[in-house]
Amino acid sequence: MEHIFAIAGATLGSLAIALAAVGIVYQLFAANALRRFFANPPAAPRCSDAVTLLKPLYGSEPRLFDNLATFLAQDHDGPVQMVCGIQRPDDPAIAVVEALQVAFPAAQIDLVIDATSHGASGKVSNLINMMAVAQHDILVLSDSDIAVAPDYLARILDALDRPGVGLVSCLYRGRGDAGFWSRFGAAGLTYQFIIGVVIAVAYKLADPCMGSTIALRRATLDRTGGFARFADTLADDHAIGQAVIALGLTLSVPPMFVTHAFEETSLAALWRHEVRWHATVRGVALWSYVGVIVALPLPLACLASLYAPTIGLMLIFAALIARFVVVRTVDAAVGEQVAPYWMVPGHDLMSFAVYIAGFFVRSVDWRGATLTMKDDGRIAAATEQRA
Repeated sequence: MEHIFAIAGATLGSLAIALAAVGIVYQLFAANALRRFFANPPAAPRCSDAVTLLKPLYGSEPRLFDNLATFLAQDHDGPVQMVCGIQRPDDPAIAVVEALQVAFPAAQIDLVIDATSHGASGKVSNLINMMAVAQHDILVLSDSDIAVAPDYLARILDALDRPGVGLVSCLYRGRGDAGFWSRFGAAGLTYQFIIGVVIAVAYKLADPCMGSTIALRRATLDRTGGFARFADTLADDHAIGQAVIALGLTLSVPPMFVTHAFEETSLAALWRHEVRWHATVRGVALWSYVGVIVALPLPLACLASLYAPTIGLMLIFAALIARFVVVRTVDAAVGEQVAPYWMVPGHDLMSFAVYIAGFFVRSVDWRGATLTMKDDGRIAAATEQRA
């Protein structure tokens, strides 16, 4: 038995060394890919297309008013309608939307309050209800915790106008709005998630469609079956993207960022948030999720040091340098330092634990509901929060 354990330990130790080494190379490769991706961003011409912004809301986030306001302060010459959807008549987000209407009297801001459920996904049910008042052909859907720059619409519409493009999505960097744990989460998102998406896009390894932005034409959405098709889907953003690609159209991710606001005030809240992300990715792309392990060279190097201390320490040092290169490259692309560097190694270690947990989670918490994940990527509402 001891011999078996020794063989198993040696095998796992060697595997940790190999994966850590691959992960270090991957970090440097990703930093170079990111630098090239943002090297020559195209200028976005002004346009006068009519746009409907779809903003499904739930609760009052720390900077919800400010986030929504960025979508109304656009360098755009055409009509812009913002549709805010809310499902509960006592939702505090209603007061935020009303304040927005007062602050931007010239803007068309429509509020839809409708509790009608069309499936397990509250967000998609909200969107279905909102579509009754959506007026324009171009639809731009984004999560409530997203903030954008004044040239956001110009860049999105420019990408959508290119031949063969059916949908535009966006990279997003993190911003902590609720203290330490929100900033810690923002650091992890910015310095881990971005490089994976850039590699997927730059080398055509995947077609990431993200809730940070889903811009498409109404006719394209109708051809996919409309939002109703995704009412029982957990990763609705991914599913929408795949449905558009199935039409023979392409998905574009232009070289630009939007901002995702973190509001987690505790480690437990951040853990739930990140486990939900990981479980969602595992649910839609299992083997891609397995490969995520190479994006975590630091914890792998720490494990390697238990088997071969000298080699492990060398790998830890190399991993820290590689991650520093990534941080500097991402900050240069974003245009500012998103988080202090010391948060990055700490979050990398947490991410390894989240990664492992992602293989075993079969239900997730999402805005008041516990959603049970099915094998086909669909969900069922297990319990709902009391109003």
